[in-house]
Amino acid sequence: MLDQFLDTPIQFGFDTLALLVILIALEAVLSADNAIALAALCQGLEDGKQQRQALNLGLAVAFLLRVLLILTASWVTKFWQFELMGAAYLLWLVFQYFTSEQGKDHEHHGPRFKSLWHAIPVIAVTDLAFSLDSVTTAIAVSQDTWLIITGVVIGIITLRFMAGLFIRWLDEFVHLEDAGYITVGLVGFRLLLRVFDSKLIPPEWLMISLIAILFVWGFSKRKILDAPIDKGQQSSTSQQSPVAEDSNL
Repeated sequence: MLDQFLDTPIQFGFDTLALLVILIALEAVLSADNAIALAALCQGLEDGKQQRQALNLGLAVAFLLRVLLILTASWVTKFWQFELMGAAYLLWLVFQYFTSEQGKDHEHHGPRFKSLWHAIPVIAVTDLAFSLDSVTTAIAVSQDTWLIITGVVIGIITLRFMAGLFIRWLDEFVHLEDAGYITVGLVGFRLLLRVFDSKLIPPEWLMISLIAILFVWGFSKRKILDAPIDKGQQSSTSQQSPVAEDSNL
């Protein structure tokens, strides 16, 4: 009787729903570091409207690349060179950031883009490098391609929402961009360890804990914005100054 119940299509639906929830949770957890990395890249465009456009179009291309990665995952996972290129790319981004010249605000800055179309491929490729890890995890959970793609769709939407928040927060918190690039370095280092020996990869709970600590540090200090000068006060001061000079005479 119990076996017949477990074999019914309704139970299969419950199993599918449970797997979908797990995939969504994995995408949300694994997207936090990805979101801050993409938000930091968008900072390379000075115009806020272009930042949003680059994020939207870049993630649209990234979605297509993720689907292509899923469909070819059984072939891609046979070649360690893909993970090596992904690790090298992410570590190069981190190296470029921390070796960049500090600006007037005494902070490092990521790559600067001359136009929207220079930023879009960088955003898409960066997301693809992050996806090498998350897609492998998703395939280990389920072999249903449509289920994984559904998780990716929800993950991309979540990523867009989180990255949009980080774009705003990067202008408010001093250490957040540094914390974001350090998390990129952790992901790159994790991919590099996977290339040499999968047994060397740190457990997932350790990675999540380190990223959580970095995020706490990133949000620990707000930027102090210069108070705007009151024009009325400035004019009154300029008018009073001659009087003050006359009284001194």
